[in-house]
Order: sequence, then structure tokens, then C-alpha cells
Amino acid sequence: MSEPAPLSAEEADQLARMRYRRALTRKKRKEREAASEVKELNITAMMDMMTIILVFLLKSFASSSAAITASEDVRPPVSSTRATPKDTVAITITPKNILVGDREVVRLINGRIPETEVKDRLVFGLDAQLKKEVAKLKYIEERNPAAPFTHELSVIADKMVPYDLLLTVLYTAGENELLNYRFIVLQRDSE
Repeated sequence: MSEPAPLSAEEADQLARMRYRRALTRKKRKEREAASEVKELNITAMMDMMTIILVFLLKSFASSSAAITASEDVRPPVSSTRATPKDTVAITITPKNILVGDREVVRLINGRIPETEVKDRLVFGLDAQLKKEVAKLKYIEERNPAAPFTHELSVIADKMVPYDLLLTVLYTAGENELLNYRFIVLQRDSE
């Protein structure tokens, strides 16, 4: 094996400059890559953003108007009342089922609650859903004193619902701290 020929001073100087340029290029590339990486998160700015969103959501919930949707098979009674419905827990009683909000909690058989679903006027499915609704309203009240839990309930019932069924639903609501009832009716056209 032959040894490589020794480099002249000019070639050695040129080789050193080339190595220096490569090292400088590598260093600049690493600095560019490091600049695009996030070294730490700014938690303060994120907390400010979440606080603003939370305040907005609580404000919009507290000022929302009552939105009551009736099913096609419900025909509420007609009245000449001028009162407007409030935003409360809504129970809808149709000839086929009982709903809390838009969620069906009990399916009726021939307009009656099945015996397996009720004990001493307490309707199990309705009781469980009302417990969730009341817990949600109490949680909101804790976080936002401007939206107090009013213990109010809106009942949307078909005009042909038997009184006994209505009484059973109201008993279950009373067991869940919903003590003030409002019956939703259709407003009669003033002539």
C-alpha cells in the first residue's frame, strides 16, 4: 500500500476552508430546525383563552330562550294565556311515550306505564333521567350564580293524557326536587 501524497500548504488550506464551510452549513441547518421546534408551552395564554370560552358559554346558556319542541303526536290544550314559557326541564307526555327533553325515557303500552317501570308512582326511567338533569342544573348554578336552579318543570302533555298518568309523572318529578310545574299550552288566536 502506498501512502497518500502529502498535501501542499495551499491544498491543506483549501481543504480546511471546505471543512469549515460544511461545519458552518450544518450548524445553520440545525439552528433553523431548532427554531421551528416549540421548546415550551405558554400555559398562561391557553388558560386565558379557556376562561374566555367558558364565560361565553355560561353567558349564552344563561340567556338562552326556552326552546320547547313538541312531537307530532302531541296536541296540547288551547289557552288564552299571555305568559311565555321559561327555559326549564321539559317533560313531554305523548300517547306513546314519556320524554325528558328530546330523549325517550319510558315507552307507554296502550297509554299506560308498564308495571315493571313503576313502583309506588315512581317511574324508574323518568326518575333516572330527571336525576341527571337536576344534577346538571345544580352544577351550572355552582359555577354561575346568575343561572340559579329554580326547581321548575315544564310539562307538555297531550290533552287526552289520563290524569292518573299525569299525576304519576308529577310525583316522580317532585321526588327529584322539581316542585314548580308549568303546563305548556297552545295560545289561542285572539280575534
